[in-house]
Amino acid sequence: MISTQILLGIGIVVVLYAMSCIRILQQYQRGVIFTLGKFTGVRDAGFQLLFTPFQTMTRISLRTVTMQIPSQKIITKDNVSIDIAAVAYYKISDPEKSVIAIEDVYGAINQISQTTVRNVIGRFSLDQLLAETGKINEQIKTVIDVHTEAWGVSVTAVEIKDITLPDNMQRAMAKEAEAERERRAKIVAAEGEFQAASKLADAADVISKHPVALQLRTLQTMAEIATEKNSTIIFPAQFMSTVQDAFATIAKDQK
Repeated sequence: MISTQILLGIGIVVVLYAMSCIRILQQYQRGVIFTLGKFTGVRDAGFQLLFTPFQTMTRISLRTVTMQIPSQKIITKDNVSIDIAAVAYYKISDPEKSVIAIEDVYGAINQISQTTVRNVIGRFSLDQLLAETGKINEQIKTVIDVHTEAWGVSVTAVEIKDITLPDNMQRAMAKEAEAERERRAKIVAAEGEFQAASKLADAADVISKHPVALQLRTLQTMAEIATEKNSTIIFPAQFMSTVQDAFATIAKDQK
């Protein structure tokens, strides 16, 4: 009986130990294994058996991480003080390096991202920053990626999401934009006047060659005025002289 109880106890201990050694990794996870403190491999997703306490495992997620880069004051190349906030996207490409080469991946990337954003933005003027945002984003990504490659991390994208300008600069830019719109409006109006004058000059040349065309145009204008139900009709002086000539011709024929 005693031996049976001992065997049963040993069996229970073995079962409990086996259950404690079972690890399940999700599809997006990898396990970095250390045996007696030494790196011995990276386990894939699924069922894994870990011989504790001789082996330990650190779970690493391979999913893309969205990291907010806090807003910070930056002085541009043309000495304008602005606040810049950005967002970085990165993922772990080498689980071994992300555990062995760096203590805190997230904290390290956050710090290097803030420093890189400050350094890169400082090389550009405000106008370049507003007009070439895509180019600047790519430069920031490249610089960060160079530092994080040794940590087994790949930066997929960096985007500037907010640019806060001083109030006086906002007012100055608003005035500049308003002046630019007024300039364009005046240019468009002047071009319209020029085109209209050119067309009127062409029409005058045609009418001068065909005097009857002027009379037809006058009659057409009178017809258009009459359709508006106006009680007053204005006759051009040229038309009245033509009518007088017609009456004079009729009177002469009657004599």
